[in-house]
Amino acid sequence: MDTVVGHVNRFVALHNTEKLEAVFDELQPIGSTARRRSWVTTRPCQATVRSQISHVVYDSTWETVVANLCEKEPHVLAWAKNDHLDFVIRYLWRGSSRNFVPDYLIRLSNGKTLVLEVKGVDDERNRVKRAAMEVWIKTVNEQGGFGQWCFDVVFEPARTRDALLSHAGLSGV
Repeated sequence: MDTVVGHVNRFVALHNTEKLEAVFDELQPIGSTARRRSWVTTRPCQATVRSQISHVVYDSTWETVVANLCEKEPHVLAWAKNDHLDFVIRYLWRGSSRNFVPDYLIRLSNGKTLVLEVKGVDDERNRVKRAAMEVWIKTVNEQGGFGQWCFDVVFEPARTRDALLSHAGLSGV
């Protein structure tokens, strides 16, 4: 039944969509890292320079690699790990509305904001999340007023810098 609901939903959305329009949280339509409250963690963390959030919490070795790269890569102007930021993308999975919480928001030197997800393995649910994210990116870019956004998923830690440079318009560097 869940598969049928998913197929019907995609078909109806595909044929009945005239225009995409972003829907924002009524209480806080535009978020900011400047208004985040502190929280306590027992996980390892490190002070940041290029993030408005004073410390990054390391949930994995791979996330440590990404955070360190964001701190050192010259084409990264600012970044934040999407932890306690309330940046979520709604998606439909097995008939239920769910939240996709991408890992990083990264402001690049060309003005784009890269939404970056790091994943070790891929599966159908991750593909559905990516499809929802692509619709969100298209919608926010078409609506305007929030700069240009892009999205990427990295499945290997060694490819993280390539993804950053590609979206900064520097592929092949």
